[in-house]
Amino acid sequence: MKQINNFFWFCSAVHQETLEKYPAEHNKYVGIGATIFFTALFAALSGGYAMYFVFSGGDFAILYSLLFGLIWGLAIFNMDRYIVSSINKNNSGWKQFLQATPRILLAILIGIVISRPLELKIFDKEIREQLKITYLDRQRANIDTLNKAFENKYSIELGKLNELKTEKDSVESTLKSDRLKLSLETFGDKTPETSGIVGYGHYAKQRQANLEKQEQYLENLRGTIQQQEAFIQQRKQFDGLLDEKLLTGAQLDSVVNVAGFANRNEALGDLKYNTDGSENTTNYWAITFIMLLFIFFECLPVFVKLMSARDAYDIDTQNAQSVHIHRATKHRDAEIEIIDEVHPIRVHSGIEKAKKEYIEL
Repeated sequence: MKQINNFFWFCSAVHQETLEKYPAEHNKYVGIGATIFFTALFAALSGGYAMYFVFSGGDFAILYSLLFGLIWGLAIFNMDRYIVSSINKNNSGWKQFLQATPRILLAILIGIVISRPLELKIFDKEIREQLKITYLDRQRANIDTLNKAFENKYSIELGKLNELKTEKDSVESTLKSDRLKLSLETFGDKTPETSGIVGYGHYAKQRQANLEKQEQYLENLRGTIQQQEAFIQQRKQFDGLLDEKLLTGAQLDSVVNVAGFANRNEALGDLKYNTDGSENTTNYWAITFIMLLFIFFECLPVFVKLMSARDAYDIDTQNAQSVHIHRATKHRDAEIEIIDEVHPIRVHSGIEKAKKEYIEL
């Protein structure tokens, strides 16, 4: 326990020899030191997790994330330790607050920064689903853009193909009607367009010949359409339209696994809104409160120091500081007096030396 206490005292940046004289204050500074330590620990975890996604897919991603997390945590630890130790409890509460204001503002910024990577981990499952939706939407938009560009580029060919298909549909409809009329003519059903004579007579033969011509024309028309469609398919292949396909489930999972920090951060922001653009209040407040929690946690070392009362350690530290200042002042005064006393002697000695040199000349 003594080693743990000494470590947390070190974290709180106290003068341990002075603090050991006041056992009643030990636990307070252990608490302050522990707060500083765990704040730095969370910062290290957050920074390392964020850097892991920056180098995701690389051979040394884990090594880089551990290294950056360690450096980031030490930087936050050193800054917290310095700021907390620089708050003078012997000043008034207002002056103490002014001393801590820059640190509090910086803590808000740091809290936002360190909370984001941990939010990404907390909402990892939801972010993955959101990334799948985002990737599919982007693919659809990309395919639509390519199709529109293709339609503009080959508008004449596509227009001709549509005309041929329209004509084919018209011919098929006419053939269907003429086959019915041939059947009625053969069976002798009287209509405004049939003779009413039973059997395969003159009028039936005429209709049969006309029907065969139309069928031959339809066959030629279908061949032309096939050629035109083959040409369009070749153009699509050449322009890369056929290579653009929506990702399957396994492919989506693979893409999501290598998604970078920026994409995941964007997906986390999208979770605050529904598909229709309205605000998703549940996700919005959940993400917001997590961020506020880390901001508060980052500000906690300063708040703990500000809330703590002036104690015997603070008084002893102030007294020691006053003694050191007084000693330094007296040392300065002594040095000045010595210089003042020695100065006339040095001047007289210099004059005598100059006179001797002048006489010798």
